[in-house]
Amino acid sequence: MALDLFSLKGRVALVTGGSRGIGKMIAAGFIEQGAKVYISSRKPGACDETAAELGPNCISLPQDVSTVEGCQALAKRFAEHESKLDILVNNAGAAWGAPFDEFPESGWDKVMNLNLKSPFFLTQALHGALKAAASHEQPAKVINICSIDGIRLNPQETYSYHASKSGLIYLTRRMAATLIEDSINVTGIAPGAFASEMNRVARDEGDIIAKRIPSRRIGRDEDMAAAAIYLASRAGDYVVGETIAVDGGVALATLGGL
Repeated sequence: MALDLFSLKGRVALVTGGSRGIGKMIAAGFIEQGAKVYISSRKPGACDETAAELGPNCISLPQDVSTVEGCQALAKRFAEHESKLDILVNNAGAAWGAPFDEFPESGWDKVMNLNLKSPFFLTQALHGALKAAASHEQPAKVINICSIDGIRLNPQETYSYHASKSGLIYLTRRMAATLIEDSINVTGIAPGAFASEMNRVARDEGDIIAKRIPSRRIGRDEDMAAAAIYLASRAGDYVVGETIAVDGGVALATLGGL
């Protein structure tokens, strides 16, 4: 059996929303396994700062990918640096909460555009680069960062977030069915409670949240990195269309767990 099942040496990756939170966890993990990682976010300063922190194998490509034009612009900028893309992580996302009778169209459109539309159109824009890297023996990878909120309800009134993440899980399967023909594996990760700017409750009240999680802790950086490395590496080459919950067992719990 190969001893380098989890190695990413020589691979090129692009992680959206890579300047902080889950995207940064994944980018750091990929770099540790030998990958060259491009990170993108809508804030140039934050993107540049994270790239400098993660070292010479991390390159900043700031870009807002909330529109189709933005997705195409990022793909064009990436093509100025690389002709092939081994791994794409669609992680950029947003959330919005408001009572049912007050939930605004702006909160619906912002979340659905970034969480659901952008992963599709960015993958479409980078299809050629992914195909150029792919082969039957070493498929290219697209990893969509979904959420356990796409698997089970939480008590918060985050209507568009729930809908977008549930839709992304099924979009992952639909994209996988098509792109496997080009030796591109599409999979997903559904994170639970990880400390981030988006999940401030987990960040600021981790000890309280941990009591409601079957594993009795919130997720750590290495938990997220490990799942992404598995799917991105040789170890995950035979996984197609599946979304893995990385949540300490929360998706098994009843409504109200978080």
